[in-house]
Amino acid sequence: MELPAAFEEKMRALLQEEFDDYIACYKEPRYYGMRVNTGKISVEEFEKICPFEIKKIPWIENGFYYDGDKVSPAKHPYYFAGLYYLQEPSAMTPANRLPVEPGDKVLDVCAAPGGKATELGAKLQGEGVLIANDISSSRAKGLLKNIEVFGIGNVLVLSEEPGRLENYFTEYFDKILIDAPCSGEGMFRKDKKMVKAWEEHGPEFFSNLQRNIILQAARMLKPGGLMLYSTCTFDPGENERIIEHLKKEYPEFHVLPMESYEGFCPGIPEVTEEKDEELKKTVRIFPHKMKGEGHYVALLQKGEPLPAKELKTKKKAGKIPADLEEFMKQVTWKLDGSRLDIHGERIYYMPEGLPDVRGIRFLRTGLLLGELKKNRFEPSQAFAMCLKKDEYAQIIDLPCEDERVRRYLKGETLDVDDLTERKAKGWYLVCVDGFPLGWGKVSNGTLKNKYLPGWRLC
Repeated sequence: MELPAAFEEKMRALLQEEFDDYIACYKEPRYYGMRVNTGKISVEEFEKICPFEIKKIPWIENGFYYDGDKVSPAKHPYYFAGLYYLQEPSAMTPANRLPVEPGDKVLDVCAAPGGKATELGAKLQGEGVLIANDISSSRAKGLLKNIEVFGIGNVLVLSEEPGRLENYFTEYFDKILIDAPCSGEGMFRKDKKMVKAWEEHGPEFFSNLQRNIILQAARMLKPGGLMLYSTCTFDPGENERIIEHLKKEYPEFHVLPMESYEGFCPGIPEVTEEKDEELKKTVRIFPHKMKGEGHYVALLQKGEPLPAKELKTKKKAGKIPADLEEFMKQVTWKLDGSRLDIHGERIYYMPEGLPDVRGIRFLRTGLLLGELKKNRFEPSQAFAMCLKKDEYAQIIDLPCEDERVRRYLKGETLDVDDLTERKAKGWYLVCVDGFPLGWGKVSNGTLKNKYLPGWRLC
């Protein structure tokens, strides 16, 4: 692989005697990874049912390598059930090293396509709120799908300039992740097209964006809150110098150490003006040191914790529409009527403790429960993915090897006479090995397929 001369010169200065080892890694194959959705299944349970060979990623407790030349995990029903996300191994590090707890208010600033956001949402375990934003509305649509497949309902999916969010979320978040747009030098081996993109928009172009984004995010973080900044590039101007810039503008920020791993390399203070020794606590990941691509990760804290500010929340009446209330008799959840938000026919279940967010460009506000049609309620695909098998009364649970699983994912009508009573009617939650895939409506032993058309298996 031919690399730009300017890039090679920079890497030689950065790596010195290790440069030849770095160049040699381009002759090695890329690594494929998958990350288990611990919001749906434990790592131990997944290892028992995983249908293809996997090997643990040593620094990611729910991450695994797989052979991408031999298997296609994205075509397996477990992928459609949201049991795992396919992600490059090093790219799992940022969300893994941000210590999110259930109940936190979390922001993923540049969230598409969802590799980090889905892990942050899984860590919340349905408590608190995840706000996932991406400035590109087309990319945000893919982000929304991945979040819904993962069964994350306590979420707002936005498509806004990070600067506009400041007006709504000043010092609101407990945790913020910035996987910043970057020159992508760490992904040259994985994707050769990144080299051409680097030649068109180099590190200087992206460092200007990154400086703005990190300061905007800093103002949305609570005192005492944690922020994780990451890139998939090697350039100091996009890494250590961005952290230096933040600390100059907001001296209350300090760098925290992260859980280490033998392949992690410390940040390099010498590439900055101040040569701040704290930067050694940041982490560089090089592909000649680890079985993954290049990354940079920095964990920061904003001063010391202060009492939380009181924020005005949108108050609503607590009445639950009759058709939804009738449907919810089949569900073990207890809805809080004050959290319902109805727009036309659509009913959303909002996270708690939100400020007034009118005026923001949304793709999704909360969990879309479904639609109120004439004299009936129709549940959504997102609602199905948020449920667990034992949380809904009427279930059709198919073993993975049953050919009806793939037929269901293709949107076909199914004969389920062997699985339901002949006279049984109504909405059924269709599962594979106990994990929900979507809805179907049964009548006389036949299931009318309600799997979302845009998600269907081709």
